[in-house]
Amino acid sequence: MNAPTLAARRPPWVVFTASNDPWVTAETAALQKQSGIPFRLDGRELLQPASLFRAFARELSFLGYFGHNWDALVDCLHDWHGPGHGNRDVAVLIDDADDLLGAEFLGLFVSVLCQAAWAANFQLDADGIPYEDRPPFALHFVLLLDHTPPAAFAEETASGAGVEVALTDGRLTATFTGEDFQSRASPTARPRPCVHAVEGEPSHGQGLSRKG
Repeated sequence: MNAPTLAARRPPWVVFTASNDPWVTAETAALQKQSGIPFRLDGRELLQPASLFRAFARELSFLGYFGHNWDALVDCLHDWHGPGHGNRDVAVLIDDADDLLGAEFLGLFVSVLCQAAWAANFQLDADGIPYEDRPPFALHFVLLLDHTPPAAFAEETASGAGVEVALTDGRLTATFTGEDFQSRASPTARPRPCVHAVEGEPSHGQGLSRKG
Protein backbone atom coordinates (compact mmCIF):
# COMPACT_ATOMS: atom_id res chain seq x y z
CA MET A 1 0.00 0.00 0.00
CA ASN A 2 1.21 3.51 -0.82
CA ALA A 3 2.40 5.90 1.86
CA PRO A 4 -0.58 8.08 2.81
CA THR A 5 -0.93 11.57 1.37
CA LEU A 6 -3.65 14.22 1.27
CA ALA A 7 -2.26 16.05 -1.73
CA ALA A 8 -2.36 13.43 -4.51
CA ARG A 9 -5.08 11.36 -6.17
CA ARG A 10 -4.05 7.95 -4.86
CA PRO A 11 -4.85 5.61 -1.98
CA PRO A 12 -4.99 4.99 0.88
CA TRP A 13 -8.27 6.86 1.22
CA VAL A 14 -8.76 6.72 4.99
CA VAL A 15 -6.12 7.15 7.70
CA PHE A 16 -6.43 6.61 11.46
CA THR A 17 -3.63 8.35 13.34
CA ALA A 18 -2.76 10.20 16.53
CA SER A 19 -4.04 13.76 16.75
CA ASN A 20 -0.48 15.02 17.35
CA ASP A 21 1.01 13.15 14.37
CA PRO A 22 3.33 15.59 12.50
CA TRP A 23 2.25 13.90 9.26
CA VAL A 24 -1.18 15.53 9.60
CA THR A 25 0.29 19.04 9.82
CA ALA A 26 2.67 18.44 6.93
CA GLU A 27 0.06 16.92 4.63
CA THR A 28 -2.54 19.56 5.45
CA ALA A 29 0.00 22.26 4.57
CA ALA A 30 0.83 20.47 1.30
CA LEU A 31 -2.88 20.27 0.46
CA GLN A 32 -3.44 23.97 1.14
CA LYS A 33 -0.33 24.93 -0.84
CA GLN A 34 -2.05 23.56 -3.94
CA SER A 35 -5.32 25.34 -3.06
CA GLY A 36 -6.91 22.26 -1.51
CA ILE A 37 -9.44 22.54 1.30
CA PRO A 38 -9.23 20.80 4.68
CA PHE A 39 -12.54 20.39 6.52
CA ARG A 40 -12.81 19.46 10.19
CA LEU A 41 -15.61 17.47 11.79
CA ASP A 42 -16.15 16.64 15.44
CA GLY A 43 -16.10 12.86 15.85
CA ARG A 44 -18.40 13.17 18.86
CA GLU A 45 -21.15 14.19 16.44
CA LEU A 46 -20.71 11.05 14.37
CA LEU A 47 -21.70 8.37 16.87
CA GLN A 48 -25.17 7.82 15.35
CA PRO A 49 -25.97 7.72 11.63
CA ALA A 50 -28.51 10.56 11.80
CA SER A 51 -26.13 12.99 13.51
CA LEU A 52 -23.28 11.84 11.26
CA PHE A 53 -25.26 12.71 8.13
CA ARG A 54 -26.21 16.11 9.59
CA ALA A 55 -22.60 16.92 10.46
CA PHE A 56 -21.28 16.05 6.99
CA ALA A 57 -24.10 17.99 5.32
CA ARG A 58 -23.47 21.07 7.45
CA GLU A 59 -19.68 21.18 7.34
CA LEU A 60 -19.32 20.29 3.65
CA SER A 61 -22.28 22.38 2.49
CA PHE A 62 -24.22 19.56 0.84
CA LEU A 63 -27.13 20.69 -1.31
CA GLY A 64 -30.65 20.58 0.10
CA TYR A 65 -31.62 17.35 -1.63
CA PHE A 66 -29.04 15.30 0.33
CA GLY A 67 -30.92 12.15 1.31
CA HIS A 68 -29.34 11.58 4.77
CA ASN A 69 -28.42 7.93 4.15
CA TRP A 70 -25.24 6.03 3.29
CA ASP A 71 -25.74 5.97 -0.49
CA ALA A 72 -26.44 9.68 -0.52
CA LEU A 73 -23.29 10.32 1.51
CA VAL A 74 -21.20 8.49 -1.10
CA ASP A 75 -22.80 10.50 -3.89
CA CYS A 76 -22.59 13.93 -2.28
CA LEU A 77 -18.96 13.43 -1.33
CA HIS A 78 -17.70 12.38 -4.74
CA ASP A 79 -20.00 14.78 -6.64
CA TRP A 80 -19.23 17.56 -4.21
CA HIS A 81 -20.81 20.99 -4.82
CA GLY A 82 -18.97 23.00 -2.16
CA PRO A 83 -16.34 25.75 -2.69
CA GLY A 84 -14.43 25.04 -5.89
CA HIS A 85 -17.12 22.59 -7.06
CA GLY A 86 -14.87 19.61 -7.66
CA ASN A 87 -11.93 21.66 -8.92
CA ARG A 88 -10.14 21.75 -5.56
CA ASP A 89 -8.76 18.81 -3.61
CA VAL A 90 -10.41 18.01 -0.29
CA ALA A 91 -9.40 16.36 2.99
CA VAL A 92 -11.87 15.70 5.79
CA LEU A 93 -10.21 15.59 9.22
CA ILE A 94 -12.31 14.08 12.01
CA ASP A 95 -11.26 15.23 15.47
CA ASP A 96 -12.01 13.27 18.66
CA ALA A 97 -12.63 10.11 16.65
CA ASP A 98 -11.81 7.70 19.51
CA ASP A 99 -15.42 6.92 20.40
CA LEU A 100 -16.17 5.72 16.89
CA LEU A 101 -14.47 2.49 17.94
CA GLY A 102 -17.71 1.57 19.70
CA ALA A 103 -19.98 2.44 16.76
CA GLU A 104 -21.60 -0.68 15.30
CA PHE A 105 -21.51 0.88 11.83
CA LEU A 106 -17.76 1.65 11.82
CA GLY A 107 -16.92 -0.85 9.06
CA LEU A 108 -19.77 0.42 6.91
CA PHE A 109 -18.73 4.03 7.53
CA VAL A 110 -15.15 3.39 6.41
CA SER A 111 -16.39 1.47 3.38
CA VAL A 112 -18.58 4.45 2.44
CA LEU A 113 -15.67 6.86 2.81
CA CYS A 114 -13.47 4.63 0.66
CA GLN A 115 -16.17 4.39 -2.02
CA ALA A 116 -16.60 8.16 -2.08
CA ALA A 117 -12.87 8.80 -2.24
CA TRP A 118 -12.33 6.23 -5.00
CA ALA A 119 -15.13 7.78 -7.05
CA ALA A 120 -13.87 11.35 -6.53
CA ASN A 121 -10.27 10.51 -7.37
CA PHE A 122 -11.11 8.70 -10.61
CA GLN A 123 -14.57 9.94 -11.74
CA LEU A 124 -15.34 7.08 -14.12
CA ASP A 125 -18.68 6.03 -15.50
CA ALA A 126 -19.94 2.42 -15.58
CA ASP A 127 -17.86 1.74 -18.70
CA GLY A 128 -14.66 3.03 -17.14
CA ILE A 129 -14.74 6.25 -19.18
CA PRO A 130 -14.04 9.56 -17.38
CA TYR A 131 -17.02 11.85 -16.93
CA GLU A 132 -16.71 14.87 -19.21
CA ASP A 133 -18.35 17.19 -16.68
CA ARG A 134 -16.74 15.82 -13.49
CA PRO A 135 -13.04 16.51 -13.12
CA PRO A 136 -11.39 14.14 -10.64
CA PHE A 137 -10.16 15.62 -7.39
CA ALA A 138 -8.22 14.26 -4.44
CA LEU A 139 -10.50 13.27 -1.55
CA HIS A 140 -9.15 11.72 1.65
CA PHE A 141 -10.30 11.22 5.22
CA VAL A 142 -8.26 11.31 8.44
CA LEU A 143 -9.61 10.13 11.80
CA LEU A 144 -7.66 11.77 14.61
CA LEU A 145 -7.26 9.84 17.85
CA ASP A 146 -6.40 11.32 21.24
CA HIS A 147 -5.95 8.22 23.37
CA THR A 148 -6.74 5.12 21.29
CA PRO A 149 -4.01 3.39 19.27
CA PRO A 150 -4.91 3.22 15.56
CA ALA A 151 -4.37 -0.55 15.59
CA ALA A 152 -7.43 -0.91 17.83
CA PHE A 153 -9.61 0.06 14.86
CA ALA A 154 -8.16 -2.54 12.50
CA GLU A 155 -10.62 -5.39 12.98
CA GLU A 156 -13.79 -3.33 12.72
CA THR A 157 -12.44 -1.26 9.84
CA ALA A 158 -11.51 -4.39 7.89
CA SER A 159 -15.08 -5.66 8.29
CA GLY A 160 -16.27 -2.99 5.85
CA ALA A 161 -17.18 -4.26 2.39
CA GLY A 162 -14.21 -4.20 0.05
CA VAL A 163 -11.91 -2.57 2.62
CA GLU A 164 -8.27 -3.51 3.01
CA VAL A 165 -6.31 -2.19 5.99
CA ALA A 166 -2.61 -1.86 6.76
CA LEU A 167 -0.56 -0.67 9.72
CA THR A 168 2.43 1.46 8.77
CA ASP A 169 4.45 3.89 10.88
CA GLY A 170 1.86 3.70 13.65
CA ARG A 171 -1.01 4.64 11.32
CA LEU A 172 -3.92 2.48 10.21
CA THR A 173 -4.80 3.02 6.56
CA ALA A 174 -7.75 1.79 4.53
CA THR A 175 -8.36 1.41 0.83
CA PHE A 176 -10.29 -0.91 -1.49
CA THR A 177 -9.28 -4.42 -2.48
CA GLY A 178 -10.77 -7.13 -4.68
CA GLU A 179 -9.66 -8.82 -7.88
CA ASP A 180 -11.90 -6.63 -10.02
CA PHE A 181 -10.98 -3.34 -8.34
CA GLN A 182 -8.84 -1.96 -11.13
CA SER A 183 -11.40 -2.81 -13.83
CA ARG A 184 -14.53 -1.59 -12.09
CA ALA A 185 -15.94 1.88 -12.57
CA SER A 186 -17.14 4.15 -9.82
CA PRO A 187 -18.97 2.21 -7.08
CA THR A 188 -21.93 4.52 -7.52
CA ALA A 189 -21.94 3.49 -11.19
CA ARG A 190 -23.82 6.33 -12.89
CA PRO A 191 -24.61 10.00 -12.27
CA ARG A 192 -27.56 10.51 -9.96
CA PRO A 193 -28.74 13.08 -7.43
CA CYS A 194 -27.68 12.33 -3.87
CA VAL A 195 -31.10 11.37 -2.53
CA HIS A 196 -32.11 7.77 -1.90
CA ALA A 197 -33.97 5.21 0.14
CA VAL A 198 -34.49 5.21 3.89
CA GLU A 199 -32.43 7.24 6.34
CA GLY A 200 -29.62 5.17 7.82
CA GLU A 201 -30.00 2.22 5.45
CA PRO A 202 -27.90 1.50 2.35
CA SER A 203 -30.11 0.79 -0.66
CA HIS A 204 -27.68 -1.07 -2.93
CA GLY A 205 -26.93 -4.31 -1.14
CA GLN A 206 -26.42 -5.28 2.45
CA GLY A 207 -23.82 -3.01 3.99
CA LEU A 208 -22.81 -1.52 0.62
CA SER A 209 -21.44 -4.90 -0.30
CA ARG A 210 -20.20 -4.08 -3.76
CA LYS A 211 -16.48 -3.60 -4.23
CA GLY A 212 -14.95 -0.92 -6.32
